[in-house]
Amino acid sequence: MSQGEATSAARRAVVGDAGALTRLRALMLAAMGTSVGGDDAEWRKAAEAWFAERLADTGAFAAFVMEDPELGVVCSAVGMIERRAPGPSNLTGTQGRVFNVSTDPRRRRRGYARACLTALLAWFRDETEAKVIELNATGEGAELYRAAGFAAPRFPALQLRIAEPPPTPH
Repeated sequence: MSQGEATSAARRAVVGDAGALTRLRALMLAAMGTSVGGDDAEWRKAAEAWFAERLADTGAFAAFVMEDPELGVVCSAVGMIERRAPGPSNLTGTQGRVFNVSTDPRRRRRGYARACLTALLAWFRDETEAKVIELNATGEGAELYRAAGFAAPRFPALQLRIAEPPPTPH
């Protein structure tokens, strides 16, 4: 197999893949500088349950994975439908969101992320009403997304993180 070339197609994830999606999410978050804790971290149980629940809803959620004979699931691309208020160019208000595109570092540069993303975008195109697909790209992933047709939105995304309010003095 040449570098950058997947030898098999991505497959649609099933409920039993929730643990693998959680593991890949932890790898992605750690690579982005987030402290993910150990294998027994509370968030992992919550994430695995969340993935299992969403994977059962095949109409509004999809994940595609690549498997390795030695390591199991080594790559994922996840997407979901978001229902927003309808507008003139989107009467249903349906939009897509891509996230959790992650590849095990031991299997990068083989085309797995591209294969998973391609399968996910085909799902959006063929099985949903979404006409706009959004994602947040890391510097490392931006080239892949641009090659798939993603571009900067017309209006920049902004974010506010609401902190816990300070304790009230007694």
